[in-house]
Amino acid sequence: MYVWLWRHLPGPLAAKLGQILLLLILVSALLLFVVFPWLEPKLPISQVTVPGQK
Repeated sequence: MYVWLWRHLPGPLAAKLGQILLLLILVSALLLFVVFPWLEPKLPISQVTVPGQK
């Protein structure tokens, strides 16, 4: 998949690196601000801390 993406990006090496970086930032932002908030209420996790032993 990465080879396919690399071959289909236009431009020289510096332009391809910039485009890959931009794509990485966009995908990360999409996951962080759209996918994870949408998914969080659907997860069966109700307790986020581990109780201490006594």
